Amino acid sequence: MKRNTGQNRNVTKNWRPATQAIRSGTMRSEFGETSEALFLTSGYSYDCAEDAAARFAGEQDGMTYSRLQNPTVRMLEERIAIMEGAEACRATASGMAAMTAALLCQLEAGDHVVASRALFGSCRWLTDSLLPKFGIETTVIDGREIENWEQAITPKTKVFFFETPANPTMEVIDLRSVCSLARAKGIVSVVDNAFATNMLQRPMEYGADVVAYSATKMMDGQGRVLAGAVCGTEEFIEGPLLAFIRNTGPTLSAFNAWVVLKGLETLDLRIRRQSGNALEVGKFLEQRVEKVLLPGLPSHPQHNLAMSQMEAAGPIFSLYVGGGRARAHALLNALNLIDISNNIGDSRSLMCHPASTTHYGLAEDSRLEIGITEDMLRINVGLEDPIDLIEDLDQALSSVGL
Repeated sequence: MKRNTGQNRNVTKNWRPATQAIRSGTMRSEFGETSEALFLTSGYSYDCAEDAAARFAGEQDGMTYSRLQNPTVRMLEERIAIMEGAEACRATASGMAAMTAALLCQLEAGDHVVASRALFGSCRWLTDSLLPKFGIETTVIDGREIENWEQAITPKTKVFFFETPANPTMEVIDLRSVCSLARAKGIVSVVDNAFATNMLQRPMEYGADVVAYSATKMMDGQGRVLAGAVCGTEEFIEGPLLAFIRNTGPTLSAFNAWVVLKGLETLDLRIRRQSGNALEVGKFLEQRVEKVLLPGLPSHPQHNLAMSQMEAAGPIFSLYVGGGRARAHALLNALNLIDISNNIGDSRSLMCHPASTTHYGLAEDSRLEIGITEDMLRINVGLEDPIDLIEDLDQALSSVGL
């Protein structure tokens, strides 16, 4: 395979994000295909035994095994890295594979992690349940205050781990302050950027060391496949991360990589349209429910911070309807257009009840501490006409007395 004529990092890094999402990282075979080729192969052949030995020794470029390299997956990795402004990227089988690999590849018994309390439920399981099994201590803090990060640091602190905006509380972390503190203390900052993607927020521009994604969400954007990605320096990605992936195998399939490549082509259009739709829906809901948590609305307590580091607030937000689980479930059951689903980033509008789905595994006191109450709902606003969404929500709210 060969790259497009003239396509190299020095060229593509100067393209605007929407162009990078369509063109960067593309390799073409001798057939000159315009759409990325899909390579469904697990292994590769060699012209001679000496070539095989040279590739395994790292002395010759080329593929050896699709657990390590695949042309389609490599195109996705290159594209995401360029969009992120990162030196390198490794794709994984899911978002949680990305989060797990980004942490475990650099931690060992005796290390200490400081994590923001407002994380996706499975990420909290990593910090609260998995890491301690390997002798890795985690301190969970309210990440909104820089003083909390400073006070949690110990001589063994190796990683800061946080998500912004957070799922589902929409807490916003000050990227510049937290990442600067980490750099000053020799701590690696790992940022989950799945809600915003690199179209709306680029943590590395604020000093983040590692950025991880569930590409299942906005990057695919149409609810089709699972995928994840980890971005960082070449030293990190091709060093500890590659060693972890090589030997544990959380590898992305070529087909899923191809689907995400197709999703990236429309990411800029989708995420901006969905962000606009979310603002319209959020403004409507503010008039009908107890509270709406959408960073793009002035009512959000961290609105100014969010808008200083994000180009738009994204399509996902939460709301409180009062009346506990009974009213929240009743509202979901009254929806006609919006689907009940725990997925996010889809082009379809989706709603769920976090306390009984995405965060059901989190201890009740931990859920309540971060604001995941029984009357909270989370919505992913899709590409439908926002008036239709508002009409569906209007009738559902009326049916539960709101």
